[in-house]
Amino acid sequence: MRKHTDKENPPNEKRRPDYMRIIYTASLLLTLLACNIQPVLAANMWDKANEIMKDVYNQIILISTIAAVVTASVALLMMNFSKSGKTVDESRAWLKRIVITWAILNGLGFIMAYITPFFAGGKWNG
Repeated sequence: MRKHTDKENPPNEKRRPDYMRIIYTASLLLTLLACNIQPVLAANMWDKANEIMKDVYNQIILISTIAAVVTASVALLMMNFSKSGKTVDESRAWLKRIVITWAILNGLGFIMAYITPFFAGGKWNG
């Protein structure tokens, strides 16, 4: 009769399942399943991402326009009713920054309107 070592199971004990092998096999199967589903979901996800991006951008433009109008109004009031030359110069600098920032944010919308059709469906259509 052969003696068993510590690494082997004794002959009269039940063999336990190898949990790491089961977890590895399950994760491999899930990965393969995800790879097979991905092309189908990619187009839908791109459309949904595009819709979300446009909605978020519209909200940002709305908030930034309101903020720009309010801060520009304050800067103009300070510029017109201030007796200090330093305050007038600072108001003019802030007004310039507000206009440039608002123009850049709105310019991004025009860029996205002309660029996103090239990537319709998640592929380059140039």
